[in-house]
Amino acid sequence: MYSLRGRLLVAGPTLRDPNFFRTVVLMLEHDEDGALGLVLNRPTDYPIASALPPWAGAVSEPDVVFVGGPVAPETALALGRLRAGATDVPGWLRLFGSVGVVDLEATPLLCDVRDMRIFAGYAGWSAGQVEGELAEDAWLVLDAATTDTTTTTPDELWSAVLRRQPGTLSFLASYPDEPSWN
Repeated sequence: MYSLRGRLLVAGPTLRDPNFFRTVVLMLEHDEDGALGLVLNRPTDYPIASALPPWAGAVSEPDVVFVGGPVAPETALALGRLRAGATDVPGWLRLFGSVGVVDLEATPLLCDVRDMRIFAGYAGWSAGQVEGELAEDAWLVLDAATTDTTTTTPDELWSAVLRRQPGTLSFLASYPDEPSWN
């Protein structure tokens, strides 16, 4: 079994589940027991300054809470980029490149962690569930870019990730929301 940790699950154009329609999910964990990820492109209107004031100075624009997925919406999880030159920062666990998971229980390390994004809830899969959905072509597994976690235009992330893919895969970026309207 290969791990999807640090990769993107991009909703296939025919995935109609309202929790995941046109979503981009960054996988935080994936093993034989299941998988956990964060939806990167579902901002709310709720400001970080109201939700978690100590972290307000570390988040990137838009500085709102994001919906990380339908599981445990009362749970807060965070991603952040490590500043250049910083290593082994307590409270930060690398996913890929300079992007990692930030421990919100730790003292804010605003000097070492930047471009944070805070999520309410997460996407979760039981053992074998994500593999089944992949077999049904519900998701595309793609490489993540550092900028995916901090885009200032999260509503355009699904199309942007697809557009940067090689070959015909990039054509999915213009797939209509409702194919019958085409």
